[in-house]
Amino acid sequence: MKIGIFDSGLGGLVLGRAIIQKLPQYDYVYLGDTARVPYGNRSKETIYEFTKQAVTKLFEQNCQLVVLACNTASAQALRKIQKVFLPKNFPNRRVLGVIIPTLEAIDSGHKNIGIIGTLGTVKSKIYELELKKLWPKAKVFEQAAPLLVPLIENNELDKAEPFLREYLKPLLAKKIDTLVLGCTHYPLLKNQIVNIVGPKVKIICQTDVVPSKLANYLARHPEIEKKLSKKHSQIFEVTDLNQDFLSVSKMLFGKSINSKVVIL
Repeated sequence: MKIGIFDSGLGGLVLGRAIIQKLPQYDYVYLGDTARVPYGNRSKETIYEFTKQAVTKLFEQNCQLVVLACNTASAQALRKIQKVFLPKNFPNRRVLGVIIPTLEAIDSGHKNIGIIGTLGTVKSKIYELELKKLWPKAKVFEQAAPLLVPLIENNELDKAEPFLREYLKPLLAKKIDTLVLGCTHYPLLKNQIVNIVGPKVKIICQTDVVPSKLANYLARHPEIEKKLSKKHSQIFEVTDLNQDFLSVSKMLFGKSINSKVVIL
């Protein structure tokens, strides 16, 4: 059986590459809902329905485990997927998100935590709610950054800096000591963000955190790990094969990848 990786668009490719580099022995199916991106401005009900469709598609392709490489889906749909959808439909499969592993990487000594993410992720307050469980005394400041995903999806990273400065300005005014990049697209902007916030602010980037957390999860759950096939294969699927996906995937993987268009 395979590991599925789902994202609303291209951001999951960034995290998917990091996971594959960390755990290259497994077989993967990547699914990007590029026809309906972005999810960040959609309702919670719509995000759940889209996520449920994608998870079902991956399970139908023999995935034992699906990683929601999408903060919006993790924030708005994961809990219901785990508590309602899986027990009724796929009780022996697993779906994991990216938010809890990300927050676990925050140093307990850091008190002023900034979060940037999509409008849907920020509106959900999931980062603040979960972080308060880990570090009750931490101060959490969240900032929606709705224009970053479209810029990345259109491969216009060079135009992002003025928007980044505008989004980060209120967080820096709060004297944050940690900044969580709460979207799997944002690692592509990490260098620009570091230049803006300076060396004293610790950056929590999901590509640095989630692959190791997944490896740890599999080590703790041998009953799942032993079901996974190990043929080093990778399948890439999208709901719309556009030029942005082709160019970004080539930039990330250093070559053109064969991608299949699927219907959810």
